[in-house]
Amino acid sequence: MKRRNFNAMLTAAGICLAAITSTSHAQPAWPEGRPISLVVPYAPGGTADALARLIAQHLGPKLGTSVVVMNRAGASGIIGQQFVAQAAPDGLTFLYDATPLSINPHLQKLSFDPEQDLLPVTMVAVTPMLMAVSRNSPHQTLQDFVKAAKASPGKLTFGSGGQGTVQYMGAELFNQAVDIKLLHVPYRSGGLAITANLAGETDMGFANLPAIGGHVQSGMLRPLAITSAQRHPLHPNVPTVAEVIGKPYEAHEWNGVFAPRGTSPVIIARMQTAMKDVLAMSEVKEKFDGLGSRIVASSPEEFRKFLSEESGRWANTVKAAGIKKE
Repeated sequence: MKRRNFNAMLTAAGICLAAITSTSHAQPAWPEGRPISLVVPYAPGGTADALARLIAQHLGPKLGTSVVVMNRAGASGIIGQQFVAQAAPDGLTFLYDATPLSINPHLQKLSFDPEQDLLPVTMVAVTPMLMAVSRNSPHQTLQDFVKAAKASPGKLTFGSGGQGTVQYMGAELFNQAVDIKLLHVPYRSGGLAITANLAGETDMGFANLPAIGGHVQSGMLRPLAITSAQRHPLHPNVPTVAEVIGKPYEAHEWNGVFAPRGTSPVIIARMQTAMKDVLAMSEVKEKFDGLGSRIVASSPEEFRKFLSEESGRWANTVKAAGIKKE
């Protein structure tokens, strides 16, 4: 009797195992086997867009499907951020975002909560900015620029792509670090702000290395300082802001991937692993290095901790600048 019961149990276990194996083989490589949308909340041609498209080329094969970059630009990234925050948590929609995600909540009233509605997957990379003036500018060094700004408070100008951008907030952080007042000139995009800087319409601008590296190499823009903690290998002769002002200063555009709230931890883990594999590829690393971006490839937990610190820093910057939430 006992042997018959034992044999029956083995038979039942075998049937269950076969069913599980059959089901697992029948599952698609990614939820429903459909393409994944990687939403970039900025216009095509920017740093985030360029890096997202590079990653997407290699990410699809890692996940057994295709990854399509979708640009949903507007309002310093808020339109695309909201789109993903409200998307179905089915593993088919992800957000590829940057520093404005940490800045916007302190400047505007949002219809979603970035901390609650968007789940960190991985921090991709960080990219420093160059503080640059046009080639015809009278300011040869950052010391020259600060001296002129202190002599004429509120008269020297800087341009940016809008209030929520790191280019704008990086300049505000600089204002506070050296106790000067620069006049902000907002443009519809970072590209237009760079054009204004090239033409000498503004006295200075902060811009990411990939965006103005070519203009610096051609001599059209003169870099006064870089916003990273250490000098950059692509611009070894450009001092850091911290070197010049004699106190800590650092500002980057970070890039990272997020999922809608409610997305399965299994899906987030698979995406993070695939992203890490892609970012370890030699051709991807070479491209990032060439653009001046440093790959991070963090865990979701590390990224969440970074975001908390970043949000606090920009909250303090906004408060010190006396900027009111709209």
